[in-house]
Amino acid sequence: MRLKILTIIGARPQIIKASALSRAINQYFENELEEILIHTGQHYDDNMSRVFFDEMGIPQPKYNLAVGSGNHGVQTGKMLEGLERIFVDEKPNAVLVYGDTNSTLAGALAASKLHIPVIHIEAGLRSFNKAMPEEINRICCDHVSTLLFTPTITGFENLIREGFHADENIHASADNPLVYHCGDVMYDNSLHFSSISEQKSTILNNLGLEKENFILGTIHRDTNTDLSENLSNIIQGLLVLTKETKLKLVLPLHPRTKSKLEVNLNEALHIELNSSPFIQIIPPLGFLDIIALQKNARLIVTDSGGLQKEAFFFQKPCLILRNQTEWIEIVKNGNAELVGSDSEQILEKGRKLLEKTDYSFPEFYGDGKAAKFIAEKLIEHLA
Repeated sequence: MRLKILTIIGARPQIIKASALSRAINQYFENELEEILIHTGQHYDDNMSRVFFDEMGIPQPKYNLAVGSGNHGVQTGKMLEGLERIFVDEKPNAVLVYGDTNSTLAGALAASKLHIPVIHIEAGLRSFNKAMPEEINRICCDHVSTLLFTPTITGFENLIREGFHADENIHASADNPLVYHCGDVMYDNSLHFSSISEQKSTILNNLGLEKENFILGTIHRDTNTDLSENLSNIIQGLLVLTKETKLKLVLPLHPRTKSKLEVNLNEALHIELNSSPFIQIIPPLGFLDIIALQKNARLIVTDSGGLQKEAFFFQKPCLILRNQTEWIEIVKNGNAELVGSDSEQILEKGRKLLEKTDYSFPEFYGDGKAAKFIAEKLIEHLA
Protein backbone atom coordinates (compact mmCIF):
# COMPACT_ATOMS: atom_id res chain seq x y z
CA MET A 1 0.00 0.00 0.00
CA ARG A 2 1.32 3.45 -0.92
CA LEU A 3 2.13 6.00 1.74
CA LYS A 4 -0.20 9.01 1.55
CA ILE A 5 1.53 12.39 1.81
CA LEU A 6 -0.46 15.61 2.00
CA THR A 7 1.60 18.53 0.68
CA ILE A 8 0.62 22.04 1.79
CA ILE A 9 1.26 25.00 -0.49
CA GLY A 10 -0.01 28.55 -0.16
CA ALA A 11 2.28 30.92 -2.01
CA ARG A 12 3.68 30.84 -5.53
CA PRO A 13 7.25 30.00 -4.42
CA GLN A 14 5.88 26.94 -2.66
CA ILE A 15 4.24 25.74 -5.88
CA ILE A 16 7.65 25.88 -7.51
CA LYS A 17 9.38 24.13 -4.60
CA ALA A 18 6.72 21.42 -4.51
CA SER A 19 7.22 20.63 -8.19
CA ALA A 20 10.65 19.12 -7.48
CA LEU A 21 9.32 16.48 -5.07
CA SER A 22 6.21 15.84 -7.19
CA ARG A 23 8.49 15.23 -10.16
CA ALA A 24 10.72 12.85 -8.18
CA ILE A 25 7.72 10.89 -6.91
CA ASN A 26 6.25 10.56 -10.41
CA GLN A 27 9.60 9.58 -11.86
CA TYR A 28 10.90 7.14 -9.26
CA PHE A 29 8.43 6.36 -6.45
CA GLU A 30 4.86 6.33 -7.76
CA ASN A 31 4.38 2.78 -6.42
CA GLU A 32 5.50 3.78 -2.92
CA LEU A 33 4.17 7.32 -2.46
CA GLU A 34 0.82 9.01 -3.15
CA GLU A 35 0.98 12.80 -2.96
CA ILE A 36 -2.11 15.00 -2.57
CA LEU A 37 -1.70 18.76 -2.93
CA ILE A 38 -3.62 21.21 -0.75
CA HIS A 39 -3.55 24.92 -1.65
CA THR A 40 -4.48 27.15 1.27
CA GLY A 41 -5.14 30.09 -1.03
CA GLN A 42 -2.85 32.32 1.07
CA HIS A 43 -1.70 34.01 -2.14
CA TYR A 44 -4.05 33.09 -4.92
CA ASP A 45 -4.76 34.87 -8.14
CA ASP A 46 -5.95 32.49 -10.84
CA ASN A 47 -3.97 34.16 -13.60
CA MET A 48 -0.79 34.28 -11.53
CA SER A 49 -1.04 30.86 -9.85
CA ARG A 50 -2.35 28.76 -12.73
CA VAL A 51 0.62 29.62 -14.91
CA PHE A 52 2.93 28.11 -12.30
CA PHE A 53 1.01 24.82 -12.20
CA ASP A 54 0.97 24.71 -16.01
CA GLU A 55 4.68 25.49 -16.35
CA MET A 56 5.72 23.10 -13.60
CA GLY A 57 3.76 20.25 -15.13
CA ILE A 58 2.22 19.28 -11.77
CA PRO A 59 -1.43 18.43 -11.08
CA GLN A 60 -3.86 21.01 -9.77
CA PRO A 61 -4.42 20.75 -5.99
CA LYS A 62 -7.20 18.44 -4.85
CA TYR A 63 -8.23 21.09 -2.30
CA ASN A 64 -8.12 24.90 -2.27
CA LEU A 65 -9.12 26.57 0.98
CA ALA A 66 -9.25 30.01 -0.68
CA VAL A 67 -8.47 31.80 2.58
CA GLY A 68 -7.20 34.91 0.80
CA SER A 69 -5.22 37.71 2.37
CA GLY A 70 -5.69 39.05 5.90
CA ASN A 71 -3.95 39.61 9.21
CA HIS A 72 -1.69 36.80 10.36
CA GLY A 73 -4.09 35.56 13.04
CA VAL A 74 -7.18 35.59 10.83
CA GLN A 75 -5.39 33.97 7.89
CA THR A 76 -3.70 31.26 9.97
CA GLY A 77 -6.91 30.54 11.90
CA LYS A 78 -8.89 29.94 8.71
CA MET A 79 -6.18 27.62 7.45
CA LEU A 80 -6.09 25.64 10.69
CA GLU A 81 -9.82 25.05 10.55
CA GLY A 82 -9.82 23.98 6.91
CA LEU A 83 -6.69 21.83 7.09
CA GLU A 84 -7.79 20.00 10.23
CA ARG A 85 -11.02 18.96 8.49
CA ILE A 86 -9.10 17.65 5.46
CA PHE A 87 -6.54 15.82 7.58
CA VAL A 88 -9.27 14.01 9.52
CA ASP A 89 -10.96 12.95 6.27
CA GLU A 90 -7.80 11.95 4.37
CA LYS A 91 -5.94 10.20 7.24
CA PRO A 92 -2.47 10.75 5.73
CA ASN A 93 0.75 9.05 6.78
CA ALA A 94 2.42 12.47 6.92
CA VAL A 95 1.91 16.14 6.15
CA LEU A 96 4.65 17.91 4.21
CA VAL A 97 5.26 21.66 4.39
CA TYR A 98 7.70 24.03 2.72
CA GLY A 99 9.53 27.10 3.96
CA ASP A 100 8.18 29.69 6.37
CA THR A 101 4.80 31.10 5.36
CA ASN A 102 1.56 31.17 7.36
CA SER A 103 0.54 28.11 5.31
CA THR A 104 3.66 26.33 6.58
CA LEU A 105 2.81 27.13 10.17
CA ALA A 106 -0.86 26.20 9.85
CA GLY A 107 -0.07 22.89 8.17
CA ALA A 108 2.48 21.97 10.82
CA LEU A 109 0.25 22.94 13.76
CA ALA A 110 -2.86 21.23 12.44
CA ALA A 111 -0.97 18.01 11.70
CA SER A 112 0.97 17.90 14.96
CA LYS A 113 -2.21 18.40 17.04
CA LEU A 114 -3.67 15.36 15.27
CA HIS A 115 -0.43 13.39 15.87
CA ILE A 116 0.33 13.20 12.16
CA PRO A 117 4.09 13.30 11.37
CA VAL A 118 5.20 16.65 9.96
CA ILE A 119 7.85 16.80 7.24
CA HIS A 120 9.53 20.21 6.94
CA ILE A 121 11.51 21.02 3.80
CA GLU A 122 13.78 24.08 4.15
CA ALA A 123 14.15 23.44 7.86
CA GLY A 124 16.76 25.06 10.06
CA LEU A 125 17.01 28.41 8.32
CA ARG A 126 17.42 31.32 10.71
CA SER A 127 17.68 35.07 10.21
CA PHE A 128 17.92 35.55 14.01
CA ASN A 129 15.38 38.35 13.74
CA LYS A 130 12.03 37.53 15.36
CA ALA A 131 10.55 40.76 14.09
CA MET A 132 10.21 38.82 10.82
CA PRO A 133 7.02 36.71 10.86
CA GLU A 134 8.82 34.13 8.72
CA GLU A 135 11.31 33.55 11.53
CA ILE A 136 8.51 32.76 13.98
CA ASN A 137 6.87 30.43 11.46
CA ARG A 138 10.02 28.46 10.68
CA ILE A 139 11.04 28.03 14.31
CA CYS A 140 7.58 26.85 15.39
CA CYS A 141 7.32 24.51 12.43
CA ASP A 142 10.74 22.95 13.03
CA HIS A 143 9.89 22.23 16.65
CA VAL A 144 6.76 20.20 15.88
CA SER A 145 8.26 18.29 12.95
CA THR A 146 9.27 14.63 12.80
CA LEU A 147 11.58 14.75 9.76
CA LEU A 148 13.48 17.94 8.95
CA PHE A 149 15.27 18.43 5.64
CA THR A 150 17.66 21.35 5.59
CA PRO A 151 19.20 22.74 2.38
CA THR A 152 22.47 23.99 3.88
CA ILE A 153 25.21 23.06 6.34
CA THR A 154 24.38 26.26 8.22
CA GLY A 155 20.76 25.18 8.60
CA PHE A 156 21.89 21.75 9.79
CA GLU A 157 24.19 23.29 12.40
CA ASN A 158 21.40 25.60 13.59
CA LEU A 159 19.15 22.62 14.26
CA ILE A 160 21.85 20.61 16.05
CA ARG A 161 22.45 23.62 18.33
CA GLU A 162 18.71 23.67 19.07
CA GLY A 163 18.81 20.03 20.24
CA PHE A 164 17.79 18.07 17.15
CA HIS A 165 19.33 14.70 16.25
CA ALA A 166 21.17 13.50 13.16
CA ASP A 167 21.42 9.85 14.30
CA GLU A 168 19.69 7.68 11.71
CA ASN A 169 19.51 4.81 14.20
CA ILE A 170 16.76 6.52 16.19
CA HIS A 171 13.09 6.03 15.41
CA ALA A 172 11.95 9.40 14.17
CA SER A 173 8.93 10.90 15.93
CA ALA A 174 7.63 14.28 17.03
CA ASP A 175 9.41 13.69 20.37
CA ASN A 176 12.53 12.38 18.64
CA PRO A 177 12.81 14.34 15.39
CA LEU A 178 15.50 13.57 12.83
CA VAL A 179 17.45 16.06 10.72
CA TYR A 180 18.93 15.56 7.25
CA HIS A 181 21.14 17.88 5.22
CA CYS A 182 19.75 17.19 1.75
CA GLY A 183 20.57 20.16 -0.48
CA ASP A 184 18.05 22.56 -1.95
CA VAL A 185 15.00 21.50 -3.97
CA MET A 186 15.12 24.86 -5.73
CA TYR A 187 18.53 23.95 -7.08
CA ASP A 188 16.91 20.78 -8.47
CA ASN A 189 14.31 22.98 -10.15
CA SER A 190 16.76 25.52 -11.49
CA LEU A 191 18.74 22.77 -13.22
CA HIS A 192 15.60 21.08 -14.54
CA PHE A 193 13.82 24.17 -15.85
CA SER A 194 16.86 26.06 -17.14
CA SER A 195 16.93 24.31 -20.50
CA ILE A 196 13.12 24.43 -20.78
CA SER A 197 13.28 28.17 -20.20
CA GLU A 198 15.82 28.56 -23.00
CA GLN A 199 13.46 26.80 -25.39
CA LYS A 200 10.20 28.43 -24.36
CA SER A 201 10.81 31.90 -22.91
CA THR A 202 10.81 34.89 -25.24
CA ILE A 203 10.96 37.49 -22.48
CA LEU A 204 14.34 38.97 -23.48
CA ASN A 205 13.10 39.70 -27.00
CA ASN A 206 9.76 40.91 -25.71
CA LEU A 207 11.44 43.47 -23.45
CA GLY A 208 14.25 44.36 -25.86
CA LEU A 209 16.98 43.25 -23.44
CA GLU A 210 20.60 42.41 -24.20
CA LYS A 211 22.29 39.57 -22.33
CA GLU A 212 24.45 40.71 -19.38
CA ASN A 213 23.33 44.29 -19.95
CA PHE A 214 20.44 44.74 -17.52
CA ILE A 215 19.51 44.42 -13.84
CA LEU A 216 16.63 42.29 -12.56
CA GLY A 217 14.88 43.64 -9.47
CA THR A 218 12.02 42.56 -7.21
CA ILE A 219 10.48 44.32 -4.20
CA HIS A 220 7.65 42.79 -2.18
CA ARG A 221 8.37 42.72 1.57
CA ASP A 222 6.03 44.81 3.72
CA THR A 223 8.95 46.52 5.44
CA ASN A 224 10.09 47.82 2.05
CA THR A 225 6.77 48.53 0.32
CA ASP A 226 4.61 49.81 3.18
CA LEU A 227 7.05 52.25 4.80
CA SER A 228 7.33 55.40 2.74
CA GLU A 229 10.88 56.18 3.84
CA ASN A 230 12.17 52.71 3.00
CA LEU A 231 10.45 52.52 -0.37
CA SER A 232 11.59 56.02 -1.31
CA ASN A 233 15.20 55.22 -0.36
CA ILE A 234 15.19 52.02 -2.42
CA ILE A 235 13.76 53.72 -5.50
CA GLN A 236 16.14 56.65 -5.13
CA GLY A 237 19.11 54.29 -4.89
CA LEU A 238 18.00 52.31 -7.94
CA LEU A 239 17.43 55.47 -9.97
CA VAL A 240 20.96 56.68 -9.29
CA LEU A 241 22.53 53.24 -9.85
CA THR A 242 20.83 52.74 -13.21
CA LYS A 243 21.54 56.31 -14.36
CA GLU A 244 25.22 55.97 -13.44
CA THR A 245 25.75 52.51 -14.99
CA LYS A 246 23.36 53.01 -17.95
CA LEU A 247 21.99 49.53 -17.16
CA LYS A 248 18.25 49.02 -17.61
CA LEU A 249 16.43 47.73 -14.52
CA VAL A 250 13.54 45.33 -15.15
CA LEU A 251 11.15 45.41 -12.20
CA PRO A 252 8.32 42.82 -12.22
CA LEU A 253 5.88 44.07 -9.58
CA HIS A 254 2.81 42.52 -8.01
CA PRO A 255 -0.21 44.86 -8.36
CA ARG A 256 -0.15 45.48 -4.60
CA THR A 257 3.47 46.68 -4.72
CA LYS A 258 2.79 48.82 -7.76
CA SER A 259 -0.04 50.55 -5.91
CA LYS A 260 2.30 51.23 -3.00
CA LEU A 261 4.56 53.20 -5.34
CA GLU A 262 1.69 55.60 -5.97
CA VAL A 263 0.83 55.92 -2.28
CA ASN A 264 4.25 55.94 -0.61
CA LEU A 265 6.44 57.89 -3.04
CA ASN A 266 6.25 61.67 -3.14
CA GLU A 267 5.03 63.15 -6.40
CA ALA A 268 8.44 64.24 -7.65
CA LEU A 269 10.05 60.83 -7.04
CA HIS A 270 7.09 59.02 -8.58
CA ILE A 271 7.35 61.18 -11.71
CA GLU A 272 11.12 60.58 -11.86
CA LEU A 273 10.57 56.82 -11.59
CA ASN A 274 7.95 56.72 -14.33
CA SER A 275 10.00 58.91 -16.66
CA SER A 276 13.30 57.09 -16.16
CA PRO A 277 14.61 55.62 -19.43
CA PHE A 278 16.44 52.96 -17.41
CA ILE A 279 13.64 51.46 -15.27
CA GLN A 280 10.99 49.23 -16.81
CA ILE A 281 8.12 48.18 -14.52
CA ILE A 282 6.28 45.09 -15.76
CA PRO A 283 3.60 42.72 -14.39
CA PRO A 284 4.60 39.55 -12.48
CA LEU A 285 6.07 36.77 -14.62
CA GLY A 286 5.93 32.99 -14.81
CA PHE A 287 8.82 30.88 -13.55
CA LEU A 288 10.32 30.20 -16.98
CA ASP A 289 10.48 33.91 -17.77
CA ILE A 290 11.99 34.71 -14.38
CA ILE A 291 14.66 32.05 -14.96
CA ALA A 292 15.45 33.59 -18.36
CA LEU A 293 15.89 37.01 -16.76
CA GLN A 294 18.02 35.65 -13.93
CA LYS A 295 20.29 33.71 -16.28
CA ASN A 296 20.92 36.73 -18.47
CA ALA A 297 21.03 39.61 -15.98
CA ARG A 298 24.22 41.39 -14.98
CA LEU A 299 23.00 41.95 -11.40
CA ILE A 300 19.98 40.94 -9.32
CA VAL A 301 18.44 43.27 -6.70
CA THR A 302 15.81 41.69 -4.46
CA ASP A 303 14.23 41.32 -1.04
CA SER A 304 13.07 37.80 -1.93
CA GLY A 305 14.74 34.89 -0.18
CA GLY A 306 14.22 32.67 -3.20
CA LEU A 307 15.77 35.04 -5.73
CA GLN A 308 18.86 35.51 -3.56
CA LYS A 309 19.56 31.81 -3.89
CA GLU A 310 18.61 31.57 -7.52
CA ALA A 311 21.01 34.42 -8.29
CA PHE A 312 23.73 32.20 -6.84
CA PHE A 313 22.50 29.16 -8.80
CA PHE A 314 22.87 31.14 -12.04
CA GLN A 315 26.16 32.69 -10.89
CA LYS A 316 24.93 36.27 -10.64
CA PRO A 317 25.84 38.87 -7.99
CA CYS A 318 22.96 39.98 -5.79
CA LEU A 319 22.04 43.09 -3.80
CA ILE A 320 19.78 42.02 -0.94
CA LEU A 321 17.25 44.67 0.11
CA ARG A 322 17.19 43.34 3.67
CA ASN A 323 19.30 43.74 6.80
CA GLN A 324 19.54 40.00 7.46
CA THR A 325 19.32 36.88 5.36
CA GLU A 326 18.88 33.20 6.09
CA TRP A 327 21.19 32.45 3.14
CA ILE A 328 24.31 33.75 4.84
CA GLU A 329 26.65 31.56 2.75
CA ILE A 330 26.30 33.74 -0.33
CA VAL A 331 27.05 36.90 1.67
CA LYS A 332 30.08 35.40 3.42
CA ASN A 333 31.39 34.14 0.08
CA GLY A 334 31.11 37.58 -1.51
CA ASN A 335 28.34 36.74 -3.99
CA ALA A 336 25.79 39.03 -2.35
CA GLU A 337 25.63 42.18 -0.25
CA LEU A 338 23.07 43.19 2.37
CA VAL A 339 21.96 46.79 1.79
CA GLY A 340 18.56 47.04 3.50
CA SER A 341 16.71 50.12 2.26
CA ASP A 342 19.78 52.38 2.36
CA SER A 343 20.09 54.30 -0.92
CA GLU A 344 23.78 55.00 -0.40
CA GLN A 345 24.48 51.32 0.28
CA ILE A 346 22.52 50.33 -2.81
CA LEU A 347 24.73 52.58 -4.90
CA GLU A 348 28.05 51.77 -3.18
CA LYS A 349 27.62 48.00 -3.00
CA GLY A 350 25.95 47.86 -6.39
CA ARG A 351 29.07 49.42 -7.89
CA LYS A 352 31.22 46.97 -5.93
CA LEU A 353 29.39 43.89 -7.21
CA LEU A 354 29.36 45.16 -10.81
CA GLU A 355 33.10 45.82 -10.73
CA LYS A 356 34.05 42.57 -8.96
CA THR A 357 35.40 39.78 -11.18
CA ASP A 358 36.79 37.11 -8.82
CA TYR A 359 33.53 35.35 -7.98
CA SER A 360 33.42 31.72 -6.87
CA PHE A 361 30.40 29.43 -6.57
CA PRO A 362 30.94 26.54 -4.12
CA GLU A 363 28.34 23.75 -3.93
CA PHE A 364 26.49 25.21 -0.96
CA TYR A 365 23.10 23.83 -2.09
CA GLY A 366 23.75 20.22 -2.99
CA ASP A 367 23.97 18.25 -6.21
CA GLY A 368 20.54 18.89 -7.72
CA LYS A 369 19.09 15.61 -6.38
CA ALA A 370 17.59 16.80 -3.10
CA ALA A 371 14.00 15.79 -3.94
CA LYS A 372 14.95 12.19 -4.75
CA PHE A 373 16.86 11.96 -1.46
CA ILE A 374 13.86 13.32 0.47
CA ALA A 375 11.47 10.82 -1.15
CA GLU A 376 13.79 7.94 -0.28
CA LYS A 377 13.92 9.00 3.37
CA LEU A 378 10.13 9.38 3.56
CA ILE A 379 9.74 5.79 2.43
CA GLU A 380 12.42 4.62 4.84
CA HIS A 381 10.98 6.32 7.92
CA LEU A 382 7.23 6.28 7.31
CA ALA A 383 6.74 2.79 5.93
